Amino acid sequence: MAARLADTPAIAVTAVECLSVCKRPCTVALAGPGRWTYVVADLDAGDHAADVELMARAYLAAPDGVVPWRTRPQTFRKGVVARVPPLDRRPTPIIRQKEAVSS
Repeated sequence: MAARLADTPAIAVTAVECLSVCKRPCTVALAGPGRWTYVVADLDAGDHAADVELMARAYLAAPDGVVPWRTRPQTFRKGVVARVPPLDRRPTPIIRQKEAVSS
């Protein structure tokens, strides 16, 4: 996969030991700063390499990482394990504290 995406330095392919999806061992994650993260399983390293490349390029082109469902390769429609919001954003407070009034 790294060779397929070598012409796009903004996409780094990194092997990891475990994504904790043991029953679905051929799994990829697409992640980036300020972007949604996708974890997708049920892939075949040989058969789905072109789909992974296509999705990685679409993910890079999407400002927030959200690739519209209908434009994703079929394998990325069916095999989604998780879609995680950007964790580097400040969360919106649920309850705001009232400002202290000085007298």
